Amino acid sequence: MELIVTDHDEKTWGMMCHFASFLGFVVPLGNILGPLLVYLMKKDIYRFVEEQGKESLNFQITMTIYLLICIPLIFVIIGIIILPALLIFWITVVIVAAVKNSEGRSFRYPITIRFIQ
Repeated sequence: MELIVTDHDEKTWGMMCHFASFLGFVVPLGNILGPLLVYLMKKDIYRFVEEQGKESLNFQITMTIYLLICIPLIFVIIGIIILPALLIFWITVVIVAAVKNSEGRSFRYPITIRFIQ
């Protein structure tokens, strides 16, 4: 069921759950740590942030696993193709999720393993 919110702060923090994953470009595992920090700070205040924080964390953990699988595949050439496609997919869906949240709508990532319920 899609959660729709109207509170500006709640939408902003929900959006930050997704944008915080770009911290991974600066800090190792920042793609997980960024959303985790936002989730832990605001989950008790906003239900929307709790939902979207879990969604973002699940996606970032899943993408990290996919990345770790792709690295050895570079040696058999297929990883050279899959790795850039994975990166483009990752960036695209994170932006889509953040935009949906800025509109106050929840987002569920595709191909995600749901570690955190």
